[in-house]
Amino acid sequence: MGLMENIRIALRSVRSNLLRTILTLFIIAIGIMSLIAILTAIDSVAATISKDFSSIGANSFDIVRSGQNGGRRGGRNRKMGPHITYRQAAAFKNKFSFPCTMSLSFVGTGLGTVKFEEEKSNPNVRVIGVDENYLSLEGYEIEVGRYITRSESENGRNIAIIGQDIVDAVFDKKADKALGKMISVGSLKYKVVGVLKKKGSGFDNSGDRVVLIPLINAKIVYGIKNRSYNIKISTKDAQDLDAAIAEATPVFRNIRRLKLSEEDNFETSKSDGLIEVLEEQQGYLRVAAIIIGLITLLGASVGLMNIMLVSVTERTREIGVRKALGATSKNILTQFLIEAIVICQLGGFFGVIFGILAGNGVASAAEGTFIIPWGWVTLAFIICLVVGLASGIYPALKASRLDPIEALRYE
Repeated sequence: MGLMENIRIALRSVRSNLLRTILTLFIIAIGIMSLIAILTAIDSVAATISKDFSSIGANSFDIVRSGQNGGRRGGRNRKMGPHITYRQAAAFKNKFSFPCTMSLSFVGTGLGTVKFEEEKSNPNVRVIGVDENYLSLEGYEIEVGRYITRSESENGRNIAIIGQDIVDAVFDKKADKALGKMISVGSLKYKVVGVLKKKGSGFDNSGDRVVLIPLINAKIVYGIKNRSYNIKISTKDAQDLDAAIAEATPVFRNIRRLKLSEEDNFETSKSDGLIEVLEEQQGYLRVAAIIIGLITLLGASVGLMNIMLVSVTERTREIGVRKALGATSKNILTQFLIEAIVICQLGGFFGVIFGILAGNGVASAAEGTFIIPWGWVTLAFIICLVVGLASGIYPALKASRLDPIEALRYE
């Protein structure tokens, strides 16, 4: 008896015990659906997060003075290094030859106030001096207007790009109204040439409560001794990140005039640290999803084994007839095993379909991208195969060991 014949017999048995089979399929489908749905949603949101972080420089790193990011090194507290001056930052930008995009910036103040006519913002606006690459490396997008040009950054013009919180505070939430207007930031006036798209907040810093002005303007107005410039470098490929850091370190050591015996008084900080944390958390969620799915499938396997045992009892006479006609114990064992596997694979098929739809539905609500997790789909069908074998082996062995004479006499 061939494989296809055994599958046809299994499908006939499924149709003959339709209600019981549907209930078992339903349990298996729920287990697979919960597994695939959670994993699909996690992968979809993870893909979206990775894409978003790529747009803000997940393949980038910052050079800041040591101790600026807090933390410890070598089990001891790091001493605060000297500020990175404009001269040092500009020299590094000129000398660093690694293929990359670089941005120089520094926060002039975090207590700025923006005024326009009679309207005035709260005194909590961050005024940042930026160059032409700052927006793209920090993940900002322009809603209306334009970027600051390289010439404006180096030569200085009284222009500004403002965030959405400033628009809400002094321009009645109308970005178009702000374009071309003269605003006052502190004692100086700036012409608004661009408005940023809404970015959101993090770590008590609003990405929308900002005013961006040309770097040289910020240096003139806020360039006092206790200001440190930030250098951000973005490589074309994330795989080049470590090589870029390795090349940047000796260049900046030379600019800082450090001796060979002296340790770095600056730090390189990767921008992918948060992604690593998120991926670690996603790993825990994936493990939890698999455990939940397996627990559900364990219940389904018990139900399937019960159905198969009932099926063996109900078909005892049929088994006797098959053996009398020449079927071997191996044929009977194979037939019942295939029947259990067919039921599991059918349940897995429907579970995968509904799981992908449910998972992407959840991801869509979280603004995730639509994906089909082929790896998890393959895993689901493998799990169904294992469940089918595990729940069908005992009933199949019981059926194959029936005495044909006793089976023919069974009523």
